[in-house]
Amino acid sequence: MTRLLTSALCAMALSAQAAYPEKPVRLIVPLSAGGGMDTVTRAVASPLAEKLGQTVVVDNRAGGGGAIGAELTKEAPKDGHTLLMASATFVIHPLLYPARYVPTRDYTAITQVTRQPYVLMVHPGIPAKNVRELVAYTKANPNKINYASSGQGSLIHLSTELFKARTGADMNHIPYKGMGGAYVDMLSGRIQAAFPSIISVLPHLKTGKLRALAVSSAQRSSSLPDIPSLQETGIRDFDVSQWYGLFAPAGTPRPVIDRIHREVVDILKTSEMQKRMAGDGADGVGNTPEQFAAYVKAESVRWAEVIRKSNIKAD
Repeated sequence: MTRLLTSALCAMALSAQAAYPEKPVRLIVPLSAGGGMDTVTRAVASPLAEKLGQTVVVDNRAGGGGAIGAELTKEAPKDGHTLLMASATFVIHPLLYPARYVPTRDYTAITQVTRQPYVLMVHPGIPAKNVRELVAYTKANPNKINYASSGQGSLIHLSTELFKARTGADMNHIPYKGMGGAYVDMLSGRIQAAFPSIISVLPHLKTGKLRALAVSSAQRSSSLPDIPSLQETGIRDFDVSQWYGLFAPAGTPRPVIDRIHREVVDILKTSEMQKRMAGDGADGVGNTPEQFAAYVKAESVRWAEVIRKSNIKAD
């Protein structure tokens, strides 16, 4: 009896995998078209459509700090025909705002697609050539050093507060609606420090208008090979990156998850995709569903602790 049941379940699983996808796949992006996540999603969607033999429709559903797109995915049929591309905001938003979703409960992780390190940089007017000198300078000049972020509760904000907690650096938070406006004030010296993405700040670093001290990932970035990681400078267990990752509604059959995972990982391994990611200051990841789920859980725990200890409130 047990063998018959097992055989039947295996047959059902294989049938589900063989039938998928039966119609176009909707890939929800919880942000407006034209941004970094949208660009990466469309780069993956096109070859994924070829591999699946079905159209992959990128559906931009901006609003609510990404919550609208996340909630639409949560409520979608659990058949793999609706997927979500999410970022670190997907984890952080429910920690600060009322939300009708829980990342670790309402979704099945498929794979992390990219990671994009941040870079700790300062205005050249700050006489600090490395991280240790920056920390010492902020302590010697309390309440005088301002750092920019892309908004209250953003990953840049939380990453800098984590840096402050680990080093004792004394810096004031100045939130902006995105880093575009922040760069104007950073270049003028009104803002002295920030933790932006490598791709966004790279032009200013090349001209010498801003100075890079360290990258936030555990290893050095191929985009800035001469800049040490924060861990190299002596800050233990500091590994922070913006990331994009693929999710399905919780309860989606495992054979379907495995099929999507296999195809996306194969796409990330292509030289064309690797070159495209490197051009954006990012690395492809392609980890297993279990590894990605564990990462999302760890991120939720880490940022909840930073929010609590730094007394960060929603704006």
